Amino acid sequence: MKPLIAYIRVSTAAQGKSGLGIEAQRAALIRFADVEGFTIVAEHVEVETGKGSDAIDRRPQLAAALIAAKRAKCPVAVAKLDRLSRDVAFISGLMAQRVAFVVAELGPDADPFMLHLYAALAEKERALISARTRDALKAAKANGVQLGNPRLDRVRGKGADANRVAADQFAANVVPVIREIRASGIDTMRGIARALNARGVQTARGGTWTPVQVGAILRRTESLAA
Repeated sequence: MKPLIAYIRVSTAAQGKSGLGIEAQRAALIRFADVEGFTIVAEHVEVETGKGSDAIDRRPQLAAALIAAKRAKCPVAVAKLDRLSRDVAFISGLMAQRVAFVVAELGPDADPFMLHLYAALAEKERALISARTRDALKAAKANGVQLGNPRLDRVRGKGADANRVAADQFAANVVPVIREIRASGIDTMRGIARALNARGVQTARGGTWTPVQVGAILRRTESLAA
């Protein structure tokens, strides 16, 4: 069996768009490894909010996966290409690391040229969607449609709603990692916080975990399940 390093990434924005949370990505990678004759020797999970997600220094678990893959002389596997990045330049930078990448949904034979091509197509599609949105807004404004919301309190309310949704999504991303930590025998808030920090999992603001923050995340998910 050939060794493989698994890399899983979720963010409050990306999880909703891709439909792939931690467990779904893990299942996809396990299926891929079983079918293609790989053994997953290590797993690195990245939880980040999306801001600065294409900067390698904000992705400590990806950096750790690259180091592990170089040592084991094996590829890094992701469930979908966008779990690495949605940016062509970032993908190119990763290819320059001289570590092979395998994308489960594309199969084991997708070479660096194909990865660049898929990333470029995705980037172009996003640019076209953005351009069409701008054109539609321009046309609506020209036809007298009032854009935006003139009522400040309503705008603030929408902002608060968006913040709550983002916080709920972030909590949903982190809880599977906490479950794994608890399954290993660590069940105190302090112990869980230390384990999250040791794994390189950051808080929603990009900081380190404290017992208070762990408790807040668990209370939030319990209230959502109620």
